[in-house]
Formats: sequence, structure tokens, C-alpha cells
Amino acid sequence: MLLFRSEEHVERWSRRWKQPRGATLTLEQGWALAREWYHDRLSPEWKPKTTDEAIATFSRLGLRGEFWQFE
Repeated sequence: MLLFRSEEHVERWSRRWKQPRGATLTLEQGWALAREWYHDRLSPEWKPKTTDEAIATFSRLGLRGEFWQFE
């Protein structure tokens, strides 16, 4: 994970290091994803999310696009 100040910063970094641009999240989206994904991780009843559960989580949090798809 890399943190950037702005969309322009992401673009500059991608060009400088000749890396394709990946998905970006706001800090709020990242925090919401972490809470949703790990809130029950220490529970004895914890089980990994299914593909459908993961896709539903991403969708609920507004994370859309090719990066967030399972294919």
C-alpha cells in the first residue's frame, strides 16, 4: 500500500516509476474496508469471506472497477 496526497501525485508516481496505475481509495474507504474486513477476525467463529461476500463488501463500500472484481 502506498499513500499519496492527491490524484496528481498518483499520476506522477506512476509515470516516474513506469508502473500502471492501480486502484485508489480514500482514507475513509480504506478505514471502512479494514473495519468491515477484520472486525471479527479474532472471533472463534471467524471464517474467511467467500468470493460472493467479498464482492458484496466491495460493492457496499463503493469499491468498483476491474481491480475489485474476481475473475
